[in-house]
Amino acid sequence: MNWIKGQKLPAIEAIKHDGYPCLTPDSLWDTLHNTFNTTLNHQVDLNILNEIEHKLSQWWSPFSKEEFKSAISKCSDASVPGPDKLTWHHLKFIVNQDTCLTNIINIADSCINLGYWPKYFKISSMIIIPKLNKTLYDQPKAFQLIVLLNTLGKLIEKVIAERLQFTVTCNDFIHPSQLEGLKFKSTMDAGIVLTHIFRSGWARGKSTSSLTFDISQFFPSLNHKLLILILGKAGLDPKVTFFFANYLVRRRTSYIWNDLSSPMFDVNVGVGQGSALSPILSALYLTLFLYILENQLKNLKIPISVLSFVDDGLIITQNKTFDISNSHLFCSYNVLSKLLDSFGLVIEHSKTEIFHFSRSQGFFNPPPLDLSPLGGPIL
Repeated sequence: MNWIKGQKLPAIEAIKHDGYPCLTPDSLWDTLHNTFNTTLNHQVDLNILNEIEHKLSQWWSPFSKEEFKSAISKCSDASVPGPDKLTWHHLKFIVNQDTCLTNIINIADSCINLGYWPKYFKISSMIIIPKLNKTLYDQPKAFQLIVLLNTLGKLIEKVIAERLQFTVTCNDFIHPSQLEGLKFKSTMDAGIVLTHIFRSGWARGKSTSSLTFDISQFFPSLNHKLLILILGKAGLDPKVTFFFANYLVRRRTSYIWNDLSSPMFDVNVGVGQGSALSPILSALYLTLFLYILENQLKNLKIPISVLSFVDDGLIITQNKTFDISNSHLFCSYNVLSKLLDSFGLVIEHSKTEIFHFSRSQGFFNPPPLDLSPLGGPIL
């Protein structure tokens, strides 16, 4: 789909749910809401976090003017406003008034101290946009959501997100294998790490195999109860954890499809893809998953390395033969799938792939990973 200029989404009748077209706007809204909230009733194992120790609690200091000025200076005036129609250009003018900025800081500090996020900031609009390079656009999964929030709330979220990043970086809570969605970590870092792993393995006479997996509907699937427990493990001030317990719940949103707008829906799972807090909250959610996965594989004596790029993951093994690598990847994939289920997350198995890296100059035909006789997931 060409993005050089504005593109209209297909007519609602083109969207199918369970094989039937959406003939009315109401059927479209129900289809979209059910698609992007599939894990609403997904059970999680809250006891899974017991093996992780709490970090020491750190005091949360009041916000400063510099934090707000730094956050808003990075905001583009061309960004689409939220339900309040307030643009960043307008808010920058307001923040330049010292009295107004003081009042905004007082609101932010009060939210943290009282453990309360106003209903006004919990209202959002979800813009439906098509994913790129899809063959067909007749299924809801071929589209993604961009969340538009009220602008003042977004500014406060940006400042809180910056503070959270600083806090969990200082106490080494973030897993070192997380290479995306965090400050000072990028796709280039991932490429450098992978190149180093491949070449260091070749230097020891070993070939490298990797298995890539994708977590289905990641941002909309984060369980709020489990996320609150994870924030408590991260060493945040208890009042910050208490704040997020209110921030995450009783949110409401409407879906926008071309010129059509839906009535309000309750959203009680996940974090909004578009909120400044989504990257750091999702990173924290995966941090303990990675630590627990690492411990479980170590106890099983499976030599596996793990890398994470938000909702995309990579497990890596190095051996003398690809048959041994296949067995390691098979066992790891089963452990991984079951652990993700405990976190309320699901692998999209159709996107899972295996890559073998060989220095052979001739014809290369690695052994297939046939999992069906073993009763495991099929790649």
